Amino acid sequence: MPVKSTSKNALFQRLFRRVRAQILMYGLYTPVFRAASPRFLEKITIFRGTLQFIASLLLLTSWSVQASPKIETWKTSSGAEVYYVHAPELPMVDMQLVFDAGSSRDGQLPGIAALTSGLLDQGAAGMDADKISSGFESLGAVFGSDAGYDFASVQLRSLTDESLLSTAIGNFKKVISKPDFPTDALERRRAQTLIGLQAKQQNPAALARDAFMSAIYQSHPYAQPGSGTEESVAAIKRKDIEAFYKKYYVTQNAMVAIVGAVDRKQAENIAEDITAGLEQGEKAKALANVSALEEANKVFIEHPSAQTHILVGQPGVKRGDPDYFPLYVGNHVLGGGGMVSRLFAEVREKRGLSYSAYSYFSPMKFEGPFIAGLQTKTEQVDEALSVLMENINSYIENGPTKEELIASKKNITGGYPLRIDSNGKILNYVVVIGYYKMPLDYLDTFNANVDAVTIEQIKDAFKRRVVPDKLVTVMVGASAEESKEGS
Repeated sequence: MPVKSTSKNALFQRLFRRVRAQILMYGLYTPVFRAASPRFLEKITIFRGTLQFIASLLLLTSWSVQASPKIETWKTSSGAEVYYVHAPELPMVDMQLVFDAGSSRDGQLPGIAALTSGLLDQGAAGMDADKISSGFESLGAVFGSDAGYDFASVQLRSLTDESLLSTAIGNFKKVISKPDFPTDALERRRAQTLIGLQAKQQNPAALARDAFMSAIYQSHPYAQPGSGTEESVAAIKRKDIEAFYKKYYVTQNAMVAIVGAVDRKQAENIAEDITAGLEQGEKAKALANVSALEEANKVFIEHPSAQTHILVGQPGVKRGDPDYFPLYVGNHVLGGGGMVSRLFAEVREKRGLSYSAYSYFSPMKFEGPFIAGLQTKTEQVDEALSVLMENINSYIENGPTKEELIASKKNITGGYPLRIDSNGKILNYVVVIGYYKMPLDYLDTFNANVDAVTIEQIKDAFKRRVVPDKLVTVMVGASAEESKEGS
């Protein structure tokens, strides 16, 4: 658990922040250095490498005392929730405008959330994509947009120089509040999406993921692929995208996250400014809950791949679930700890059945998936799947050993400073905390919650949340007969 810094530890943290700031600033101005003489750029590169080495030493020294960011929150006058962290080390600010407009809102047009998000910067307020892009680049600002299962987000990173930031925010406002959704851009993006969907048919890992999500979520919106299908993407019209935007890209359905070198008053002004051009609208209606699986299911997809991709799992845990930490820490032992996990040791190290074997919980607004997976030669599928299931069943019954639990806790808590060592990482956590209504002290109490997990809690949580006789198994690869013919 993070503790209050002593004067010595506080000094280490200040030094680390200042050195990190220097490293990032040299990164920001690399184009300037590149324009200088090659010898000057070489000196700068060497100096930056030295700073990185010093930062690493300082990070290790202050490993257990890294302070967690303080999150402040309020609402804009139009109703958007704001989450803010003051991070003064660098003269820059990161912000995200987040909407409950992910692919779970696609309805009968899978892929529309992704298309809407991807088209925002392709034309707005009469500007085309090139003008929008060059407008941000000329200021040293970075714009981005994305849509996941639960939410869509629009991001801006800018230097805090008053003129640069003001202009960057002006451009940002135009993109998010006055998108044109030009027809030529829609057709271009549609064509790109269709090419991607066709390419997916040659990707066994992607096919397995889509089939797995469909099998475990059935009629729930999580069952649909975020990129849509060839049929749905071809059917989406410009008016559909406009309607989706008008319904979900509104302040009552939005939250703002800001991390950077702006004070509270500046942050309040920024939040008001970037939401001012949006309609107030209404909050998106609640979606249906995820239904528990009633029985086990096996899905096999024929594919001429060299290896068979196997995914096993079921709906797992949602954000803020009381079982999260026992499941998270417990899974670190089972398959989330990389080369030190049980699945890796049993499947790869002892038997050589797969290059890797893993498991993880992916919490979302509703129960996100629990997935255990591997890839193996087709002739080894039965053995590999048997070993995978034996280890999952054994772990559910017996849990980790005392030694395994101690090692996993040390690994997780020891990496705590790396979770918050940049504004971008902090911003991502702030978005998760704000969107999913998690405690504001989530980062402060993270290590304490990890350390508090017991073997009995892990066994109890796994027995209730991972039910072997209701697991879905998806396999994508060549049939055994085809494999024999090809060998």
